[in-house]
Amino acid sequence: MSNTTNEPAASAGMFARRRRQLRDFVEETEPAALATVSVMTVALLSALAGFLAVSPLTIIPFAVFLVSTGYGWLRHQGLTARVLTFSMMVSTVLILLLIIVFIFVESIPVIQYESATVFGVSIPGLRLFTQTQWDAVSPPIRYSMVPMIHGTVMVTAIATAVAAPLGVAAALFLSEIAPPTVREVVKPGVEILAGIPSIVYGFIGFTILSPWAADQFQTVGQGSYLFVGIVVGLMALPTVVSVAEDALSSVPESMKSGSLAMGTTDWQTMTSITLPAAFSGVSAAVLLGVGRAIGETMAATVMLRGVPQLTEPLYNAFYGQATLTSLIANNYGEADGLQMDALFVAGVILFITVLVISIGAQYIEWRMRRKLGGDV
Repeated sequence: MSNTTNEPAASAGMFARRRRQLRDFVEETEPAALATVSVMTVALLSALAGFLAVSPLTIIPFAVFLVSTGYGWLRHQGLTARVLTFSMMVSTVLILLLIIVFIFVESIPVIQYESATVFGVSIPGLRLFTQTQWDAVSPPIRYSMVPMIHGTVMVTAIATAVAAPLGVAAALFLSEIAPPTVREVVKPGVEILAGIPSIVYGFIGFTILSPWAADQFQTVGQGSYLFVGIVVGLMALPTVVSVAEDALSSVPESMKSGSLAMGTTDWQTMTSITLPAAFSGVSAAVLLGVGRAIGETMAATVMLRGVPQLTEPLYNAFYGQATLTSLIANNYGEADGLQMDALFVAGVILFITVLVISIGAQYIEWRMRRKLGGDV
């Protein structure tokens, strides 16, 4: 009886779907709908071309795009919504590609200037990474990225040492130990911390941590990789906690219950089941925190000396000179010529580094979903 009852309902549902599909197809192939979409597309492309050409007439095709979009939304909403969302997706990708092309093209002159010959072969930009001198004033002019890369590595390593263990421990507490009431209060609070401007952290570090460090450790002047790394690590902490907590919460409850049923304690279950199962997601959280540390600008700019040179010895964390981001922030206002191009090289290095880290984090998250989903 139930099969007999369900068959007409299924047939009615399939018939209704086919009717909607046919109606959408008819609507999308109407001459008026096609004309509206064509006008939208041509107007948007014209506005983009005018923007790239810095034309004062760009406003005209953009206005036509807005008007045609409004008309299409009123008369052909389904087709207009598809075209509009597709256009926004293409625009986002295109803007990203334009930014990439721009920073790479702007960095070419200094890459050519800092070329070096090895065994008779000219290698573009080799001196950027083999020499340690940055001097944009006195001949010979040199633009080495080594001091800033060293500073970025120092700050990132210290920030990771702060954010990774604290973030994973806090995420484990929120996911497995904290009562629901505490979790509902603390989790949004942690996420709010991620929205605090970095200049606030930098200002606190400059006015409180740096003077205290200079007094306690008898350093000359302010600026310390150690305390910049601590501040940046605290800034990256909310990101690590939020992402790692989501990863730990996504572990199936059946895995935990099975472990507890075997007689293990809560702590043994967390360390032997939950953490290993969510290891990919936790690793992705740490990588995202590292990416935040690498790209941090204002805290490093405010707290460091801004001198593009290496510390002596290299492992000395109680003095801080410059990072890639602070180099750009300190010099972009007065830089020109090759010095400006050198700043774009710093941007290229940062872009490539953060891109690799982001891809790695996405890959690790994909592996985690595949593993927990049971896919082979």
